[in-house]
Amino acid sequence: MAQNRSTLMDPPIEDLLDKVDSKFTLVALASRRARQVNSYYNSLGEGLGVVVPPQVASLSGKPLSIAFEEVAAGKATYSRPDPEEEAALAAEAALAAEAALAEQAGTASEAGLVAVEGADDALAQSEPTD
Repeated sequence: MAQNRSTLMDPPIEDLLDKVDSKFTLVALASRRARQVNSYYNSLGEGLGVVVPPQVASLSGKPLSIAFEEVAAGKATYSRPDPEEEAALAAEAALAAEAALAEQAGTASEAGLVAVEGADDALAQSEPTD
């Protein structure tokens, strides 16, 4: 038997906004979780089991509705990274990228020298001798 719903949106948007700090966070959280739910349903036949299944029993089969119900139930949450930690991670990633680029440039220059030396040998061997 169908349940009576007082609004078109169940759970009500006001309840969802009480669970997060802004409507933008709600959109990002619900869309990410809806993609995960959709991936779960798409990978059921493959037996991978990588994505977490829906955490609530839903009347709707739509991934976004399931995600909103999970937010309302407190099953889907978010956390904001600390700005200082984020800056430290960004600096560390930049240093790692710079080191990888320098290593790649060093390897490329060594490979270029080897290719030039090999080309000279190939030229010397291909020149006709009289």
